[in-house]
Amino acid sequence: MDDTERVEVTDIRVPYRDIDMTGRLHNAAYLAYAETALSHFWRYRPPLEDEPYFHATKIELRLHEALRLDDEARLTVRIDKIGGKSIGFNVAIESGRTLCAEVEIIWVATDRETADPVGLPEDIRDWLYGYLK
Repeated sequence: MDDTERVEVTDIRVPYRDIDMTGRLHNAAYLAYAETALSHFWRYRPPLEDEPYFHATKIELRLHEALRLDDEARLTVRIDKIGGKSIGFNVAIESGRTLCAEVEIIWVATDRETADPVGLPEDIRDWLYGYLK
């Protein structure tokens, strides 16, 4: 799938390095995959001068069905919440029609110099509303 068609979707194939001794995907790999998908999605935001820094304040992983070696997975980023100073993301990890995991990530916008929370810029807020579920 062309990433310009659906910037919120990332496809992966599970590599051997991410498999534990029981043949299942390492728990930490689900988080790494979700962060990769979110990073891909975030590249398409509107460019802003003096954009605040964003960092995670909450990450929650819900496992449903284990991924295994060479499984093809689709990661879909959805906006769950747009707050005054934060963004809630939900990353669904699916293989075929099976929901394997969900990762909830909350980012807070912070001032570049003081690291104090700041309001979300309107341009980013408007762009995010296009992906609100």
